Amino acid sequence: MSLKAVALNCTIKPGDEPSSTELMLTRLIDALGKHGVETGPIIRVVDEGIAFGVSSDEGAGDGWPAIRAKVLDAQILVIGTPIWLGNPSSVCRQVLERLDAFISEEDDRGRPIAYDRVAILATVGNEDGAHNVAAQVYQGLADVGFTIPAGGQTYWVGEAMGSVDYRDLDPEPEKVASTNQDVARNAAHLARLLQSSPYPAAP
Repeated sequence: MSLKAVALNCTIKPGDEPSSTELMLTRLIDALGKHGVETGPIIRVVDEGIAFGVSSDEGAGDGWPAIRAKVLDAQILVIGTPIWLGNPSSVCRQVLERLDAFISEEDDRGRPIAYDRVAILATVGNEDGAHNVAAQVYQGLADVGFTIPAGGQTYWVGEAMGSVDYRDLDPEPEKVASTNQDVARNAAHLARLLQSSPYPAAP
């Protein structure tokens, strides 16, 4: 069964500026590819001109509708975010705000529109906070209908008050590399299960 994933990089760095989040997402996507998951180019959200709001289309110039279409065309959503002040980036929070519209949107079977889709998370930062980020992002994704697989987050955090970025690590820590593989394997497995046995519609 073929699967598609879409990856959203919620770094606050625009353009081609080096991003540890981008590197983590790249490695996670490579791991998904080993399980037959096709992923297009990583979307750097900060460059897409997404308007503020909680609807699926905030009008002229809003970059969200094009991203929304890619999310709905995929079976796996991959969100990557850095940690700032112990929390997901403002860009990540904006993505969650736009996904809020999914709560009131239904598919052709009358189910929440995000049903049968899996979501996973990649987090990088220079201090603790990965678990807090996961708690916030998981809750938002689950609320709008995504399913989180077992062990659905990969992350790396550096020493408190340190200056080393994830992209400075060579080689990548073995535990992070193996977690990438675990998250990808579980996400692909769960996505296939949901495609072959979807959530039921309400009576």
